[in-house]
Amino acid sequence: MKMQWTLVVGLIFAIIIAVFATVNVGRVPINYIFGEARWPLILVILGSVLAGFIISFCFSAFRMLSAQHQTKAVKKELEQNRVVLNEKDSEILRLKEELKQRGASAFVVEDIADDLGSNQKSTK
Repeated sequence: MKMQWTLVVGLIFAIIIAVFATVNVGRVPINYIFGEARWPLILVILGSVLAGFIISFCFSAFRMLSAQHQTKAVKKELEQNRVVLNEKDSEILRLKEELKQRGASAFVVEDIADDLGSNQKSTK
């Protein structure tokens, strides 16, 4: 949707510039640092618009390349964080299993100790 609005606004702007340029066809002096020339105003207007477009395009391209570079860096960092997260999840699961085994063996040891204690009491 944003692209459509940009296109519509761009077309309207282009039509306004074209109408303005065709109305102003007289020759005007262009002063350079080392001289002067007389050019049709339509060329001056269209040249200025073209220069503005090229400058805007360069800034836009630089901004887009910068954003792509930043996106690539963020994706790389995200992947690294996912790897670390998976490693930590694996470690947590391993520790839980170890804890279950220790807990089960602790219960077995306690049961054996209780059995031994009750056997010793009953033999006395």
